[in-house]
Amino acid sequence: MDSKLLAETLDDAARRGALPRAVMVVDVYGQCADYTPILDACARYEVPVIEDAAEALGATYRGRAAGSLGAIGVFSFNGNKIITTSGGGMLVSDRPEWVDKARFLATQARDCTEDNHYLHSEVGYNYRLSNLLAAVGRAQLRMLDTWINRRRAIFRRYVEALIDLAGLQFMPEAPFGQATRWLTCVLIDPDYFGADRQAVQKALETQNIESRPVWRPMHMQPVYRGRRYIGPGIAEDLFRRGLCLSSGSSLSENDQGRIIRIIRDAASRRGRKRADDLCARSVPLGGSRWV
Repeated sequence: MDSKLLAETLDDAARRGALPRAVMVVDVYGQCADYTPILDACARYEVPVIEDAAEALGATYRGRAAGSLGAIGVFSFNGNKIITTSGGGMLVSDRPEWVDKARFLATQARDCTEDNHYLHSEVGYNYRLSNLLAAVGRAQLRMLDTWINRRRAIFRRYVEALIDLAGLQFMPEAPFGQATRWLTCVLIDPDYFGADRQAVQKALETQNIESRPVWRPMHMQPVYRGRRYIGPGIAEDLFRRGLCLSSGSSLSENDQGRIIRIIRDAASRRGRKRADDLCARSVPLGGSRWV
């Protein structure tokens, strides 16, 4: 989230008397957002921050754990996360009344009665994680640091093997904390790399290797068509050029080597020639500027 745009938007909303009920900040691909200016902007108007740390369990921001930075933090234990219970997640907060309300809604909003029958004064949901799945998650938490170290090692191998390719930039690690490298993400500039993101994705797919574009921006989702959007187009550019590479904790070095070879083969001779030209002129390559 762009904290400057957020501050300007909140100022404008305050002038119009239309402040939001909350601001939801997403920690993307295993890295926290820059919370200090975000929290400062929201505190001026007493707007609570909800931290979507679904992808960032184990990451840190200025020494604090992801999920502990807003009024509410949420985690995901979906099958593709660093630890998993096959589904479900967790909500955390230091506001007991909010936790009690969330627990109430998540257990079908069942009112307490003397004879213990089902009475509902609000609409609730069955969002409970079973005891069995919770036990699986608690056991996996002991391995969290191990899985994070494996993901970071996978990222380093990608960088070491591909950093010489022009037009390939790796997602940087912000100076204010440690990322988990939940997924290794790259930006591909076809003018220098010699192939676009779709071509690289297709080359991997033909070898039965999964990769995905980075997240489609919310305002580009059909369900939100026509809703107000504030931004200079950065999210759209990331979606157009961004690719998530295979990054699972169990990815072997041999399998990662196959992926690396396919990506290198996808870079055309034109892209490699431009890389040589850039080196000859001592211009930093895309990857080395970000790592």
